[in-house]
This record gives sequence, structure tokens and C-alpha cells, in this order.
Amino acid sequence: MTKNGRVVSHTQTGYSLALAFDLLPDNLKKNAATFLADDVKKMGHLTTGFVGTPLLCKTLSTTDNDDLAFMLLNRKKYPSWLYPVTQGATTIWERWDGQKPDGTFQDVGMNSFNHYAYGAIGEWLYKHVAGLDIDPMNPGYKHILFYPHPGGGLTKASAELKSMYGPIKSSWNINQSQFTYEVAIPANATATVTLPNAVLTGVQLNQSPLSANKAIKAAQNGNETIVELGSGKYSFTYSSDKFASKKM
Repeated sequence: MTKNGRVVSHTQTGYSLALAFDLLPDNLKKNAATFLADDVKKMGHLTTGFVGTPLLCKTLSTTDNDDLAFMLLNRKKYPSWLYPVTQGATTIWERWDGQKPDGTFQDVGMNSFNHYAYGAIGEWLYKHVAGLDIDPMNPGYKHILFYPHPGGGLTKASAELKSMYGPIKSSWNINQSQFTYEVAIPANATATVTLPNAVLTGVQLNQSPLSANKAIKAAQNGNETIVELGSGKYSFTYSSDKFASKKM
């Protein structure tokens, strides 16, 4: 790498690997993240393969480039996740263009139509978009991290998991400027819920003011509300102009 944070390979995969695995000096991470974002903007699509694709959207999101991650998710032209869908795919392909727009197939060698690697976008969808994540300090979903990230014109997302403690659910919906977020926490588990673009005094929990519930620990952190919860089912509702702007 150069002194200004430019990785010699200068590829989306190179930057995603370097940033995701914390291989860069702290003073050069921001520059490297900018190089990655600039390349995605310039290309207008992903250029990654089996190694870089699982890390690309995750790295963009963790470097404050969520808009680019959602742009890649929503892209329908080759190469993209949705291009195969436009060709009738119901599985993940080994090649981005396993079937060409005219219906003909790519080279028969290395052209599986039921492959795994590019399907790694699912991890970003579950953890980041839907907001259901594991707490590294409390593995096995003993403590759950809920942190949804609306974007890309999506108006709803939902993820469910059958853990050893029971079913876990993270589900959000946007109706105009109102955000509704529902979580289910199984018995013998706890959770931290981060509500994006939420003012504590404006949040309703199960149709009652969250700030008035003395039994639940909640705090304001910048433009987010952080809530600590025990097992149970919870429904949060609040409004923010920022949600209206996120819709297509």
C-alpha cells in the first residue's frame, strides 16, 4: 500500500479484505474506505469474486457508505444479485452471467446454477438490513443485538431465527414517515435494541410512551435510542422525516 492508503491491487476486493480484517494502520483506514467507495461509484457495480463479494456490502456499511451498499443490492443489470432474478433464477449462480440476456448459457465450465459464495449477501441482509445480530461477548444468542438499517427504497424487512433458547424475530415496516419495529426475544435471553433516527421521548413501546416505562432501561445516543430488554415480544413505533426520504 502507498503512504496515502491506496492498496496496490486497487480493487474492491483488495480494499474490502484490508478493511474487514483490520489490516491497515488506523490513520489510513479512512483513505482506503474512500478509495473503495470511489471505485464503486466509478464502476456503478460490483467487481468482486468469491473472496470479495461476501465482504463488499458489509465493508461499505461499516465505513458509512450504506447508500452504495444498497445501490449494489438493488442493481438489476449484469453484474448484480438481481440480474439472475431477471433471468428467472431461483438459486444463486456461480457466475454473475451464467445465463446471458439472450437466454444462451455462459461457458459450461464452472457454471453452476446452484452455488453458495455470492449468496453471502444474505448475511448482510439478516444482520444489517433486518437487524438481527449476534453479540460476540455472549455467543449462541444468549444476548441479542437488534439494530435495523432501513435504506435502498425498502419499506419492510424481516428475519427470524430458531435459536437454542427459542425463536428470535426482527421485523420492521415503514409507512410514510412512521417506523414500526417488532422484536421477539426468547426465554432466558436478553437483548439490546438500537432504534435508528429515534428520539426517546417520541418512541411508543406496545402503544405506550417508552420514556414513561420505568421498568425498561432506555437512553438517547445521538440520533438513536438504545433499549435494554429481557425476554418477550415488543413493538416500537415512532416517526422521523428521514424514513420518508429513504423510500423510492
